[in-house]
Amino acid sequence: MSRLMIIGCGGVASVAIAKVCQNDEVFDELLIASRTVSKCDAIKEKLQGQTKTKITTAQIDADDVEALTALIREYAPDAVLNVALPYQDLTIMDACLAAGVDYIDTANYEPEDTDDPAWREIYEKRCKELGFSAYFDYSWQWNYQERFKEAGLTALLGSGFDPGVTSVFAAYAKKHYFDTIDTIDILDCNGGDHGYAFATNFNPEINLREVSAPGSYMENGKWVEVPAMSIHREYDFEGVGKKDMYLLHHEEIEALGRNMPEVKRIRFFMTFGQSYLDHMRCLEDVGMLSTTPVNYNGQEIVPIQFLKALLPDPASLGPRTVGKTNIGCIFTGMKDGKKRSIYIYNVCDHQECYKEVGSQAISYTTGVPAMIGAMLVATGQWKNPGVYTTDEFDPDPYMEALNRWGLPWKVEENPALVE
Repeated sequence: MSRLMIIGCGGVASVAIAKVCQNDEVFDELLIASRTVSKCDAIKEKLQGQTKTKITTAQIDADDVEALTALIREYAPDAVLNVALPYQDLTIMDACLAAGVDYIDTANYEPEDTDDPAWREIYEKRCKELGFSAYFDYSWQWNYQERFKEAGLTALLGSGFDPGVTSVFAAYAKKHYFDTIDTIDILDCNGGDHGYAFATNFNPEINLREVSAPGSYMENGKWVEVPAMSIHREYDFEGVGKKDMYLLHHEEIEALGRNMPEVKRIRFFMTFGQSYLDHMRCLEDVGMLSTTPVNYNGQEIVPIQFLKALLPDPASLGPRTVGKTNIGCIFTGMKDGKKRSIYIYNVCDHQECYKEVGSQAISYTTGVPAMIGAMLVATGQWKNPGVYTTDEFDPDPYMEALNRWGLPWKVEENPALVE
């Protein structure tokens, strides 16, 4: 039996919490901690009678390392699952190190204040090294490698779907289907319709920053950067149909490129509807995606944070979202001297997710893998001192858990390739 602490109480967190409570054979105790403790209490009240897991709640500011360390020490969990904002990854990692507890998250660190001079200097130096004009990367968290290793603690980064499951798919393909992998194309298709003219399926601030950044992919071990949304393809997805998709920069490309250097090209594509793109471009043109504070009536506001307050809460989209997602990886390479290509993927229905846990599929496909990563670390199945991404462990127990906990996957031989 394991004791888990979850930090965060948004849409993804609510799914992860529900799945932890379903998995009460492993997790007998759970602490839910968030800045807004009333959200934690509401989830506790909803789930407590449906599980054997003992649930407690706490108020915490995840930016306060000292207070967070004290809370972790007091509760003494086997692991901490971070489903708060990516801005808080480093402070939570610091607290886990100080308290001597394993760490799991779903997305790589991003700095919140991109105009801070100290951060700006580091950022611009890193951009120059990579040849990028803008980026999100793992280097901030990989810098914790020796500290976690010396402490005998495991930090598992990016145990969502992408990153997370897609990287496990890569490890699984390498282990079971290929002698050598030549290319990886990660495809993220959301065929859901929530009825709004414009809304985001996860945190608007993170989503819009990701989409508006320049695109990039890795080829022959080097980064290739392209203007944002400049590479477009159409693909016919099972369960969804034909959708327009665009090449984006995504953090798992960097991890896979480092851990599987033999792969010649790694790309990431995500689908978008025309209404979403029109609204996003208009908002970007008028400065609403900016992270630079502006003065309005004597008060400083950050435009993208103000926009976030105006948009529908992603956690509220569940009851009105219909359709399916299709997320997976197309691999090409060699097996037994012959060329081979496969597509490993999951199809998830928005309304089926809502019926089960009250969430749309985007939160579901991230929250379920978050629980699985926490389970594997807490039970010692994925235990290795240091900082790792999901492709660096044995993929088999993760793949088995996906089938058991609501994200069954398929393997298609000879799929249509992305030219």
